[in-house]
Amino acid sequence: NSGVVCLLRPLLLDVVPSIRQTTALALGRLADYDVELAETVVKAGILPQLICSLPEENRYYKKTAAFVLRAIAKHSPQLAQAIVQCGALEMLVICLEDFDPGVKEAASWAFGYIARHNPELSQAVVDAGAVPLLVLCIQEPEIALKRIAASTLSDISKHSPELAQTVVDAGAIAHLAQMIPNPDAKLKRQVLSALSQIAKHSVDLAELVVEAEIFPVVLTCLKDSDEYVKKNGATLIREIAKHTPELSQLIVNSGGVAAVVDCIGSCRGTVRLPGIMTLGYVAAHSENLSMAVIVSKGIPPLCVCLIEEHEDHIKAAAAWALGQIGRHTTEHARHVAVANVLPTLLDIFVDARSSEDLKTKATLKNILQKCTYLPALEPLLHEAPPSIMKHIIGQFSKVLPHDSKARRLFVTTGGLKKVQEIQAEPGSLLQEYINTINNCYPEEIVR
Repeated sequence: NSGVVCLLRPLLLDVVPSIRQTTALALGRLADYDVELAETVVKAGILPQLICSLPEENRYYKKTAAFVLRAIAKHSPQLAQAIVQCGALEMLVICLEDFDPGVKEAASWAFGYIARHNPELSQAVVDAGAVPLLVLCIQEPEIALKRIAASTLSDISKHSPELAQTVVDAGAIAHLAQMIPNPDAKLKRQVLSALSQIAKHSVDLAELVVEAEIFPVVLTCLKDSDEYVKKNGATLIREIAKHTPELSQLIVNSGGVAAVVDCIGSCRGTVRLPGIMTLGYVAAHSENLSMAVIVSKGIPPLCVCLIEEHEDHIKAAAAWALGQIGRHTTEHARHVAVANVLPTLLDIFVDARSSEDLKTKATLKNILQKCTYLPALEPLLHEAPPSIMKHIIGQFSKVLPHDSKARRLFVTTGGLKKVQEIQAEPGSLLQEYINTINNCYPEEIVR
């Protein structure tokens, strides 16, 4: 408000280097504070002056100038675009080539803040020639520089297969994969994130990540003491598992499913989410892979998530994963039913507080269409709404005609009585199911 930004501007061209550097630092801190101040700095025409003499400046000034660019770029795509338009990317590339690791780190950071906004800005970073230099940065000995460079490569890769391919073509995967066992947790987070962002786009990219021999070493990350390392490790496995049955099979063969199951059991909240989804993706591909999840004891921790977690989206993921496990055959559905998860899913489905997405995922339909395990279905008869009831009655109508023991039980537990209370539309599928059940018994018992 006092007009300081305009007063600082001429000081960027002062003859004394320390004044130029301190002025840049002041502008960076102002711009970092909020979006309006960042816009004020841009409108005051500071950027061209900030970078005009950058190649001749000392390392302290270069670091500070990169900080100003980062502070402006972080707020919005429009401000990041203003940095691109004033020719700052070329200057940042010069900083990436600098001898001083601190200058490289500051430049990497600025590139990351520009690239994260959208594909166009990320492409501008690629076009400026930053990617090969960033790949060199992750090979430097300084941990802080490795972290920031890996994070920036992740930000570039996330937008599209083409951008991820650029990072791959620069040879990033092999160097990132080598750093997975690194003891530094913050570095591991960024490395796993970058590999996830590459693997998520296509089968080919996921296969390239796998070929870098990330298994079984990535499974150790699921036991890491750092929650974000766990989460990012599980996310990387999820992004690989989702593409094809072959990639999921590779995860199963390397002991990945058992490791993910342990991981879900050992943490809480959103850290669980990628692991839950991994089990769902693996199980969705085929009967055998779904059975691999069952054999690895994947069902109990998913049931626990339905009960323990408070966030609807985590419950929805667990319900979806259970549906993927149970939808293949009667045996798969039986495993899910025996875990006593059906009443929990039903409670979630009828709960007015459940979100629409959660209700959609918890419909039980996938499991019920295959489930012939009547002891698990019978308790649902007394509580299920009509949309679910028809699937339950449908399964009883399939099993009862061929199973005399089940027919007897169905009478003594009150199941048959309940069926008589159901009001079905004449001629509807539900009415057909009820008729089939009634026909299994003498008329006086039905009456």
